Amino acid sequence: MGFPAALAHLLNFFAPALVLALGLAVAARFIVSKASHITGWWAQVAINFAVGGGVLLGGLVWFGHDGKLATYAALVLSCACCQWVLSGAWRR
Repeated sequence: MGFPAALAHLLNFFAPALVLALGLAVAARFIVSKASHITGWWAQVAINFAVGGGVLLGGLVWFGHDGKLATYAALVLSCACCQWVLSGAWRR
């Protein structure tokens, strides 16, 4: 496998974490009041992406291959909990 193919595989592996991180940060701007945000918009995306990437890597190690529905469920649950903390919703 050449470098372009390896890069494409790597980007496609982390794409669900990036899309979910962007979606959560954008949705939080509309749902949670701006006064209760702990971090900035890009910091939320970066932290959620890091958490989501870790979950995807953990699922790859645990199951031996990617694309398991349990991994994606854990991705959504962990990123949602992380966004809940980052949005300051736990203080209400």
